[in-house]
Amino acid sequence: MVLSKEQMLDMYRKMQLIREFEETVAKLFSQGQIPGFVHLYVGEEAVAVGVCSNLNDKDYIASTHRGHGHGIARGASVNKMMAEIFGKMDGYCKGKGGSMHIADVELGFLGANGIVGAGLPLAAGAAFANKYLNNNGVAVCFFGDGASNRATFHEALNLASIWKLPVIFVCENNMYGISMCQKRHQNIADVADRAVAYGIPGVSVDGNDLMAVYEATAEAVKRARAGDGPTLIECKTYRYRGHFEGDACVYRCEEEVNEWKKKCPIQRFAARLTEMNIASREELEAIHREVKEQIEQAVEFARQSPYPDVSELTTDVYCD
Repeated sequence: MVLSKEQMLDMYRKMQLIREFEETVAKLFSQGQIPGFVHLYVGEEAVAVGVCSNLNDKDYIASTHRGHGHGIARGASVNKMMAEIFGKMDGYCKGKGGSMHIADVELGFLGANGIVGAGLPLAAGAAFANKYLNNNGVAVCFFGDGASNRATFHEALNLASIWKLPVIFVCENNMYGISMCQKRHQNIADVADRAVAYGIPGVSVDGNDLMAVYEATAEAVKRARAGDGPTLIECKTYRYRGHFEGDACVYRCEEEVNEWKKKCPIQRFAARLTEMNIASREELEAIHREVKEQIEQAVEFARQSPYPDVSELTTDVYCD
């Protein structure tokens, strides 16, 4: 698969932007500068970017409670995202949604949410709408290995299969459902095997290899746009942080974390870019500096934004 230099550098930039955004949020959270819970995406950047780089403006994505990376990969404003996490008026939900409820429907980003597996029927519904409107759009659902045990997973895959909906189910298998290792909650090694029960393709890829994710998604999107129905893609990956910020992570050892850090998706892709003479180390470092400045500006934007007025308490919460 041939990608231009600009496309590859854009993918690198987005992965760096996700990493910098998340590490900044971790720092601010530890300092008590932002309220609420946050669940970070550090280590899983190749999945969001590899998938979303295949999508166009007619497509939809449905996210999880760990949704910052999905939003950035889809092109969401880091200023508005940061303001939302700060609980400020200029955030995506005017500060009332917080980290787990960021959405941008105009971007086709149907939103993150705090219910495990809730995005699966949302994506199936969006895919149904695309098929009904005959607009050649597809829908993507990100979910974790734990969500693949839920009824919503099985219902969504079954309906998508029998109706040949243009949807791609992307399992981000980071090996843990909160603190439960996959080996203890599933009697299978590959979530992708569950596709067999629904008569659809299931593929398992290295989720820390950006190009492997990109190519698997490209094939699934091509199949969906051709009217051949859904695909289940399992991306084997790992979250460097705990399930949530403040998680003591007593359920996994430091050696395991360090082994996965050696498979860092950003470092791996950077090495690939330099080996292919797509970019020099200096060019990649310049991109990283630009990204850091962008996130610093996002933090300042969030700090300057006002808190919502008390009169906003029920606005957008109830319908007239």
